[in-house]
Amino acid sequence: MPPQSYNPHPKHDEESSTTNESKELRRQKQKKWALYIIAFVIFQTGIIVLFTFTVMKFRTPKFRMRPASSFDTFDVQQATPSFNLRMNAQFGVRNTNFGPFKYGNTTIHFYYKGTEVGSATVRNSKANFRSTKKVNVPVDLVMPSNLANNSDLASDISSGILPLTSQSRLNGKVEIMFIFKKKRTANMNCTMEVNISTKQLQNVKCK
Repeated sequence: MPPQSYNPHPKHDEESSTTNESKELRRQKQKKWALYIIAFVIFQTGIIVLFTFTVMKFRTPKFRMRPASSFDTFDVQQATPSFNLRMNAQFGVRNTNFGPFKYGNTTIHFYYKGTEVGSATVRNSKANFRSTKKVNVPVDLVMPSNLANNSDLASDISSGILPLTSQSRLNGKVEIMFIFKKKRTANMNCTMEVNISTKQLQNVKCK
């Protein structure tokens, strides 16, 4: 039989092999933890960015006249062109922020081709977060004396359509998380038509 090889340090080799395996396992665990930490940081950064551009973003609310308005008084004369209307006007304050929009008193002015024919006051209140606050306000629309001889008015009444515009500025503050506040102004600039035959408001367009 051939002589068996003799290793004078068998235990030392086994210990060395075990140590190398242990080091390799440790390195693999460290790599895994490093990947977990990097992934967590990326995830947290994404959440912060998303939070900043959605929840923490201050948007300007929209102040608009709604077509749901009706009339209590409707007196339009064609022979001697004139009008006397009492309108139950409905307005909407649309707030898309993640916090309430608190606004102060404001006056809405109504015009017939640049001449003021009426006004309405919206009292201070608030529009809750991501909702639309509906406000009903009565407004008297009366032809002023300087329009008595206006040929455009006679033509419009004869056509059955009375064009009007409305303008206003709603000043307030958006409050997010009860801490962060920022001033915002919602401008209203609307055009509309009073249909004389149906006694309804139509084609309300705001920007």
